[in-house]
Amino acid sequence: MVYDPKPRTLIMRGVDALSRREYSRSELRRKLLRSCSEDESPDDVEEVLNTLESRGYLSNARYAQSRVRTRASRYGNRRLAGELAMMGVDSETISESLEHAGDEFERARVLWERKFGEPPADRRQRDRQVRYLASRGFDFDIISKLVNADAVLEEEEFDES
Repeated sequence: MVYDPKPRTLIMRGVDALSRREYSRSELRRKLLRSCSEDESPDDVEEVLNTLESRGYLSNARYAQSRVRTRASRYGNRRLAGELAMMGVDSETISESLEHAGDEFERARVLWERKFGEPPADRRQRDRQVRYLASRGFDFDIISKLVNADAVLEEEEFDES
């Protein structure tokens, strides 16, 4: 192991973190504040964040798009929006990134089929499926359409008779 006698600067630590994955501004701020030395202040961290943003290394929009792209197949829009808001992404950026997530009903249907594969046989199974999809952040209208799809089909077949 080679010893580096020169300590890494805040900007070097920021670029190093961003080279591995995207960070939101608030997330990177927390990370850099934890690693501050005695001679580095929160003002220095803000200056570094501004520099990284101006150079295009740090972007909340890019972070939001990346996060949505990797998690959209497993989670609904409500959960994705909540996670992004917790990371300091503004609501306009969240809305724009969720537009590229794809059809939420289709994502929920694929997830439901992979997990359950068949309509609920009784109320207990139905409640279990509803809880699962709700915990993943899917809208209750979508969950209702998915879980009750077989009941709707049976009613339509009954009406036609």
